[in-house]
Amino acid sequence: MIALIQRVSQASVLVESRQIAAIGSGLLVLFGVEKGDTENEVERLLEKLLKYRVFADTDQKMNLSLLDTAGELLMVPQFTLAADTAKGLRPSFSSAADPTEGRRLFELAVKRAKKSVKTVQSGQFGADMQVSLINDGPVTFWLQVSAV
Repeated sequence: MIALIQRVSQASVLVESRQIAAIGSGLLVLFGVEKGDTENEVERLLEKLLKYRVFADTDQKMNLSLLDTAGELLMVPQFTLAADTAKGLRPSFSSAADPTEGRRLFELAVKRAKKSVKTVQSGQFGADMQVSLINDGPVTFWLQVSAV
């Protein structure tokens, strides 16, 4: 399971020219599910991304998490994160989870995040989305947990 997290001052998602989600200061998370991922990986990745220290403290050091700052969270499903780009000039998506399982685990992650974060918004699974963001920093990290 993969999360590309970006610290943002704002972010939003459009589907068919209609805004379906928007946040202010917080994290935009592009969320990819790989074959073999389970609810266990959802829990491990979510715990890591909510507690990952990417926000500045009073000394301007990255010592605070999304939970520490009461920041907002925008989760966007993105199966292309699971692409294999090692060979050729066209990505292979054979390591991405089946869409039904990908949707189930993405929706579970959003549901679980809502238990810890006051403002959680999400993109639409399977939709053609336009994602806008103002990356604060810029600060971007790749988080990945594997099935054990």
